[in-house]
Amino acid sequence: MVVKIRRLIPSVIHNTNSKKENVVLVAVKHRQPHVVEALKTELKDEVWNTLIQAVDDDDNTVLHLAAQKQVGRKPWNVAGTALEMMWDIKWCQYIKSLVPQRFYFRSNRESKTAGEIFQTSHESLVENGSVWLKETSQACSVVAALVAGVSFATASQFPGGTNGEGKPQLEGEAAFHAFAMASLVGLCFSVTGLIMFLCILTSRKEAKDFRRALPLKLLLGLSSLFVSIVAMVVSFCSGNFFIFSSKYESFLLSFYAATSVPFALYALAQFPLYFDLLITIITRVPWPSNKADNF
Repeated sequence: MVVKIRRLIPSVIHNTNSKKENVVLVAVKHRQPHVVEALKTELKDEVWNTLIQAVDDDDNTVLHLAAQKQVGRKPWNVAGTALEMMWDIKWCQYIKSLVPQRFYFRSNRESKTAGEIFQTSHESLVENGSVWLKETSQACSVVAALVAGVSFATASQFPGGTNGEGKPQLEGEAAFHAFAMASLVGLCFSVTGLIMFLCILTSRKEAKDFRRALPLKLLLGLSSLFVSIVAMVVSFCSGNFFIFSSKYESFLLSFYAATSVPFALYALAQFPLYFDLLITIITRVPWPSNKADNF
């Protein structure tokens, strides 16, 4: 809509509201990256530089407006306050890349830089995000510890026992190889996930940690946990196959599929968080919330 209006009435792009905010300042203030991207692509360099380097009646630059925390509305459609903090950091970094370096240290009428505004306005979000990360990591670490215990017990015992030479009697069976590999993978990844969650629990959880360190640790921890759960199910099914394969081979596949349903439901419940976390890490420009105010 903004681009269409600009094409119909080119001069309107320089209009400001009662606070002397032009269209770019308003877009940054209301967390509308698609509008900023469209204007950056559509406008000539001279016009774009004029708009992006403008200030409002409080001498706030785009960096000051990007650093302010949104009050009374959710700017990003993500799960959890920690991810919201990650998006806010990514948004500030994106806007920072659009302005000259001298803007990094520029103060507004209250003698505050954008960095100072970000620190003060996001104190509660950092605190809430730290609590959310702690609770999430604690819950996941319990699951990872259980999977690690089961995987260790499974890996130390062979189905069918051993022969006189100490070698597994079912060593030549395909199901045995699947059992051995799955139990080893489950043990390794469950321990990896547990270590990542413990690293999150013991980290400082400062504002800068929400940019890369904490998201990567949480992503690696969740990925390891999912892989270890799948490996544990495969290990169980492979070991159980030797017990029932001779009598109930006809419906074993259905039985194993039914056994995997609870784990699949758990994975589906965590998928929105995993997807949001992955998008947070790999994207450069944040995605606006679908529930954001119309611009």
